[in-house]
Amino acid sequence: MEKVWLGLGSNKGDSSSILDSAIQELGGFLYELRRSGLWRSRARYYNDQQDFLNLAVSGFTNLTPRELLIQIHRIEANHGRDRSKEIKKGPRTLDIDILIYDQKIFAEPDLIIPHPGLAERKFALLPLLELDYELIHPGLGISLRELAACLPPQGIYPVNNNRYDWPYSE
Repeated sequence: MEKVWLGLGSNKGDSSSILDSAIQELGGFLYELRRSGLWRSRARYYNDQQDFLNLAVSGFTNLTPRELLIQIHRIEANHGRDRSKEIKKGPRTLDIDILIYDQKIFAEPDLIIPHPGLAERKFALLPLLELDYELIHPGLGISLRELAACLPPQGIYPVNNNRYDWPYSE
């Protein structure tokens, strides 16, 4: 079994319910599933859209990275995501990314692990740190804690909490 960390996000529809439902489905093939708290984040890259709700999950799986990606795409489609009709980096009902796959590195045309944007995205790093404060980025050999500390504030807020870009705000 391999330990994996996934990032989930939604900003279209009832995002909180969509994320809860997606986690239920992930439980079908992720064992010892754990989830972070919920985070609100400003949209990046394509700004003309609503804020996202983000969280991270971790668990163990027997699936290969390719099989995991297929299952993730199935869950996204179950929640209304149609990649052929969406704006790149635009609004979406559900986005699930494989962030880390058991400290291994994979590079294929449509599957890169660790996720290539992980080191620059607090909306992915901060939820991951809730799950594993000592986690190391497999490609960089640097702790996620150090990576997050080097980034400027990006408008990431824990939901139902008054902290901002925790635990790295001034």
